[in-house]
Amino acid sequence: MIRLVQIQKGPVRRVGLAGEPGIRLVDKFNTVYSLAWAAITGNTTLTALIEKHATSEELEYDPIYLGRSEWRLLAPMDHPDEPARCLVSGTGLTHYGSARNRDAMHQTKTEEITDSMRMFRSGMEHGRPEPGRIGVAPEWIFKSVGTIVRACGEPLTVPSFAGDGGEEAELVGVYLIGPDGKPYRVGMAVGNEFADHRFEKTNYLNLAGSKIRTCSFGPELAIAPDFRSVPGLVRIERSGKTLWSKEICSGESEMTHSLGNIEHHHFKFDSHRRPGDVHVHFFGAHSISFGDNLQLADGDVAEIRFEGFGRALRNPIAVVKEPDVLVPVQGLA
Repeated sequence: MIRLVQIQKGPVRRVGLAGEPGIRLVDKFNTVYSLAWAAITGNTTLTALIEKHATSEELEYDPIYLGRSEWRLLAPMDHPDEPARCLVSGTGLTHYGSARNRDAMHQTKTEEITDSMRMFRSGMEHGRPEPGRIGVAPEWIFKSVGTIVRACGEPLTVPSFAGDGGEEAELVGVYLIGPDGKPYRVGMAVGNEFADHRFEKTNYLNLAGSKIRTCSFGPELAIAPDFRSVPGLVRIERSGKTLWSKEICSGESEMTHSLGNIEHHHFKFDSHRRPGDVHVHFFGAHSISFGDNLQLADGDVAEIRFEGFGRALRNPIAVVKEPDVLVPVQGLA
C-alpha cells in the first residue's frame, strides 16, 4: 500500500513515500494537494503519478518522526495556499462502541431512550442502503477549518474555557473537490478528533461547541487502504508510562453506516463541492478514554495506531493554564 507524508524544512516542502526505515522523496510535486490536483486534471491516478516521480533520494524516518531532524512532519494533506479552504468535519454514532459511550453520557433515567440512541438505531436500520440507493443521514459535526489541524507530534490544546480535552481515535477520509465540482477521495489516515466531553456532558446541545477544538491526523496518508475491518489501538501515556489503553476497530464492517452513505450525506450539499476545496472528514470513534472516567492532563500523550496505516499518530496534550478572558467586539458604527 502506498502511504504518503508531507515534510518541511524552513521554506522547503517535500512529499515522500513512507516506508521503513526511510522516506523516499517525490520530485515535481512539493504538496500532496498539487499531486492530487494533477491526477484529477490529468485524468490519471495518484499511483501512476507517484510511480513516475518517486526518486531514489531517501531520508531517515526515525529522526523526523521523533522530532530530532531539521525536517518536520506536516499533516499528510492540507490546502497549502488557503488553510480556510480545508473544511474539517466528522460523523458520529457510526461505530457500535460509540453509542454506549454517548448514551451513558446523556442518560438521565434508565427507562428513557436518548436522542443519541435513536440516532444510532436509525443508522443500524437504514445506514447501509442497497447499491444506488440513499440511506438515512448520520450524525454530522463541523469542527472548523484547516487552521485547527495539528501534525503528528504537535500538541492538542485544551483552552482555558474548556471543561476538558479528550482523544477520539478515528480513521479520517481526505478529499479534494475537482474543477467540475466532483469530490475525489485522496486517501485515509489515522485521526485524533479531540473534543471537550465534559462540556458536552452538561447538555447534549453543547455537542457542536464541544467539537471546535484542535485535532490531528497522520502522519501518513494511505492511498486506497483496505477499509473493511481495521483493528487498532489507542493509548494514553503519562510520564512515559501507559495510563490507559484499549483495542479498537474501525472500517465498514464495524460501522452502522456504509462509507458511501457517509460520503453522500457529506457531499450532497452544494457548499461542500466547491472546486479546489479540501475536506478532512472523521468517520467516528469506537471507544474513548472519557468513557472510562479518565481526564487527560497537561503533558499526557495520546497515541493512536491502525493496522495498515503506517506509524502511530502521537500528540501531547497542552492545557492552557491562564484564566479565561472576555473577548470584546469592536463596533464600526
